[in-house]
Amino acid sequence: MTTETNTAFEGFKDAFKDIQNLEVPEAAREFVKKSANTAKDRTAEVFAGSERVTAAVENAVTESVAEAGKISRNIQQAIYDDAQAFFAGIDKLASAKSFSEAVEIQSSLLRSRGEVFVSRAKATADYVGQLAANGAKSAQDNFAKVYNKTA
Repeated sequence: MTTETNTAFEGFKDAFKDIQNLEVPEAAREFVKKSANTAKDRTAEVFAGSERVTAAVENAVTESVAEAGKISRNIQQAIYDDAQAFFAGIDKLASAKSFSEAVEIQSSLLRSRGEVFVSRAKATADYVGQLAANGAKSAQDNFAKVYNKTA
């Protein structure tokens, strides 16, 4: 039983050894790079269009909606940044000449995206806390004005 298991494991190990050294054809890497660049350009066009729409909305509304515009811009910027990072990652992966190099690049990309996620979560929490504090202060000021007028 142990000999059969060892033999099966050796075959499995040999198969993975061969995959790690598998060459990715230049034409395939170029195709992925061209596709990523085209998608990257389209993303930039969509981002520019959404920026124009947000600017028009922001100019047409009151101060409270201007804050929503800031939030919308931040969300759009985050989406754009994520898309750019994704396409940059595809470009890097397309340059990988072996399976092990691709795994290493992917691990690095995942680690950096995780750091970005944590940073955004912290910034969002800080932002929401500040909005709540400002809203409470504004409500308190308005209540004081109303109370002083009626007293």
